Amino acid sequence: METLIVHPKNKEQLTALKAFIKALKIDFTSEKSPYNPEFVKKILDGEKSRKSGKPGLKIDVQNMWK
Repeated sequence: METLIVHPKNKEQLTALKAFIKALKIDFTSEKSPYNPEFVKKILDGEKSRKSGKPGLKIDVQNMWK
């Protein structure tokens, strides 16, 4: 067998997936992220901005500890 990792985009998708899996009588486990959701959102938003070409914060590594 193989393990599937599913990433629902919202609560509606999560609820539908759980109902579908239960209807098929498939065993599953659920884990919550250990990270603060607000922190994760900030990181993901920053990554989207960077990928879309918006300038980010640059840190000069040579002077970082001065």
